[in-house]
Amino acid sequence: MTTSRRLAERKVGKFERNITKRGAVPETTTKKGKDYPVGPVLLGFFVFVVIGSSLFQIIRTATSGGMA
Repeated sequence: MTTSRRLAERKVGKFERNITKRGAVPETTTKKGKDYPVGPVLLGFFVFVVIGSSLFQIIRTATSGGMA
């Protein structure tokens, strides 16, 4: 038996085993629960930066007299 024939048979066997596993996945792959991907401190910091920069922009625009 040549090397390429053995390799081909191994690939076919692997493919055949994989066919029986198709469709056997869980309904959801995400974790359920209250585990947030971002911590509350980082989320608070992000909100602080966004709101602070928008307020800073509003104040700067109001003091400069409109579009500047």
